[in-house]
Amino acid sequence: MNQKRFETLCGLLGTSGREHAVRDFILSELETMNLPADAVQTDRLGNLLVYKQGRQPAKRRLLCSAHMDEVALIVTQIFEDGSLGFDAVGGVNAAAVIGRQVTVGREKLPGVIGCKPVHLLGKDERSKPADMHSLFCDIGSSSKQETAQHVKPGDIIYFQENAQVFGDGSFRSKAIDDRFGCALLLELIEQELPYDTVFSFVVQEEVGLRGAGVAAAAADPELALVFEATTAADLPGSEGADRVCTLGGGAVISFIDGRTVYDKALYDLAVQQCEAHGICWQTKTKIAGGNDAGAIQNAGRGARVLAVSVPCRYLHAPVSVIRLSDAQACLSLAEQMIAAVQEAEL
Repeated sequence: MNQKRFETLCGLLGTSGREHAVRDFILSELETMNLPADAVQTDRLGNLLVYKQGRQPAKRRLLCSAHMDEVALIVTQIFEDGSLGFDAVGGVNAAAVIGRQVTVGREKLPGVIGCKPVHLLGKDERSKPADMHSLFCDIGSSSKQETAQHVKPGDIIYFQENAQVFGDGSFRSKAIDDRFGCALLLELIEQELPYDTVFSFVVQEEVGLRGAGVAAAAADPELALVFEATTAADLPGSEGADRVCTLGGGAVISFIDGRTVYDKALYDLAVQQCEAHGICWQTKTKIAGGNDAGAIQNAGRGARVLAVSVPCRYLHAPVSVIRLSDAQACLSLAEQMIAAVQEAEL
């Protein structure tokens, strides 16, 4: 996988409904791939649909999909001392953001997420987990009037860019969910594909899978492969099924999650491809979470769906961690599946 492009994607600022910077970058990358002028379309919601001609016409209409948006925070009020109140865009654990450096508003101001100091907490407060409404964002301002000149309610607070390869083949960054999927789709589009394939880069996954259903209704696929990041809880104190999946264990092929029962024939086919081509793989040991497959599955006339995910620690936190070997396993499986779904009996 093109590591520089992946890091650039992770560093872009684009939460749900504000994906324009991500979409513009993807469009700039697509312009270098010599696609026909009518092969790339942007719909009313902001989804990108890309039609890539392969060496042969598709026997079954296949959609490969990933979402462009990331979790973030949104300004809800300005306090008298100039600090900001906020809430989450998507599923963000309040405890994970305390003390984090952030980028605030259209001027991309530096900020820090603060909380009430422990000596001011009441007895009941000390025993409760933090919530968003007890936190604030400090941008160094001394008054409400000063802050209001630069920040408005509805502005976005993003986690600071922090992409870095570290350790023994690990990668950390904000927004791995799902800039990984976007990077993978670009890798596929860049290749000479064996069959015609449709790709969608969709919006607003983090707030309810809103873009994927619209894109799928337009693309009308028979089959869909969703590329994602999924929670790896392989941490100290986590045992058995609660670990869900593990870093270094390869591509995660799901058979069920909290939103979708995946197509059994597609699941079996993916496992067969991994075994036949020496691709490291695993499945989730706990039914949890969900992704755009749940919206694609029942959009329009419906589609048979499968999710392939990179295992990711600290999902939806200011910084997440994956293994680059797992990312490569997902890409290798994707490359095999584009041909296999056309040639296998399903």
